[in-house]
Amino acid sequence: MSGQALSPGTTTRRRVLFGLLDADGWSWASLKAFFWFIVIIFMLGYIPDRAYYFTVFSTIDLGILAWSPVNLCPPENRTLPCPAPAGAVLPWEPSPPELSLPAPRTDGAAVVAGTKLVYIGGAASATGPAEPTVYVATLYPNGNFSSWTDGPALPVPLRDAAATFFGGAIYVFGGTDPSGAPTQAAYVSTVDPATGELGPWQTADQAKLPLTLPAPRTGATIAVAGDGLFLVGGADGNGPVRTVWKSTLDAKGKLAAWQPQADLVLPQADAGAALVGDYLWVYGGRDANGPTGAVQRGELGTVDSHPGTIIRFGVRNGPPNLPVARTNAATFTANGALYLVGGSDGTAPKGELYWAIPSTNGELGTWEHLPQADLPGSGLAGSAAVTSGSEAFLVGGTTSGGVITQSVRANLAPQPPFFQLGLVGATIPALKISGEIGQQLGYLNAAGAGTIDFIILLLIGWAFAHKEQARRILGRLRRRG
Repeated sequence: MSGQALSPGTTTRRRVLFGLLDADGWSWASLKAFFWFIVIIFMLGYIPDRAYYFTVFSTIDLGILAWSPVNLCPPENRTLPCPAPAGAVLPWEPSPPELSLPAPRTDGAAVVAGTKLVYIGGAASATGPAEPTVYVATLYPNGNFSSWTDGPALPVPLRDAAATFFGGAIYVFGGTDPSGAPTQAAYVSTVDPATGELGPWQTADQAKLPLTLPAPRTGATIAVAGDGLFLVGGADGNGPVRTVWKSTLDAKGKLAAWQPQADLVLPQADAGAALVGDYLWVYGGRDANGPTGAVQRGELGTVDSHPGTIIRFGVRNGPPNLPVARTNAATFTANGALYLVGGSDGTAPKGELYWAIPSTNGELGTWEHLPQADLPGSGLAGSAAVTSGSEAFLVGGTTSGGVITQSVRANLAPQPPFFQLGLVGATIPALKISGEIGQQLGYLNAAGAGTIDFIILLLIGWAFAHKEQARRILGRLRRRG
């Protein structure tokens, strides 16, 4: 049986893409247009962008990395997993003896005031009376600091006071006086903006600021907001309390009198507190029964035309509570994460570091822990924590052997892998030329890559428009080769 023959003059239409598409149809034309659209974006956008970042970054990503089964990290990360989890810190390093405090101190407060690191008050023993001493060191851009020198002493010895640097001055609130009683005093030291030197301490009344606390507090925590200060929890003569007060900047830029906010659900003293977005987080410390792992979240809103007011606190029985109970721990916040280091479970100082990262909508996941990021030694309680740039410092504190003069530091920015190989991309090492010269060279590299790619696109366009000539040129090149 014979097939039907084509009639005279009939032509067959050429098929492409394994015969799936008509070479002269719209489908094939659209597919080619989309392909060249992607090529043009890749050559004139992506490649120049990568050329710039190859110059100024330590690594660059090529393609869509997605999940990477192959990861290589720099030795600076030491024993951390590769890649390091979000929020992880490098292992803690003890400072050299030359950077020890002039005397043992625990339960003091530390603040960064411009280029100065300031340690305020504290005690020489875990159960001893408060001290009035203030020690000052100079911070350097590379994350180091100088030897400690004596600063202006407090008018009254204090331990467990709340302190912060705000608006060009150091503020100290409450604390325990030499008799062991909580105090409601407030002290201010103005920092010289030119030299960074601390001015003499004044009471709030002497500084003409209405900042004397409404009631005595010790072990309270300061949380800094854009428009003022929150003083959270603490203890009075009868134990931990639930109060939260706020001092808001007035029209003249001065801190006004303390105003009550929504109370904590649970009383908490010696806790950590930090403002992240529109939420105030309070975690750890102690309640009436001893050390606690409770986490409380305060919601900010507007009350009586006053924005930034805490309207309510909430707690949950399970996560996001700390996995352990800790009081007298060092707490700080950096890069949107909450950190708790060391502290005591009521029996002995501990050395674990825990961190959690709140979301913008007020959710807090599980607290993370890496053994590599725990403190060296047997543990540390009563230490004062501060951050400067990418470094965190813990100054003084109490170990199982007693009160110490040393400090420890950790870098808060583990380096990303310098090489990763994923299923659809890779991370490779780059040049990382720092400073203005690196940016200028990056711009030149991007412009050069874009110019070369543009010339290549012009040559491709000419070749498609002059196919016969292009074939002859390619033929001659092959024969010469």
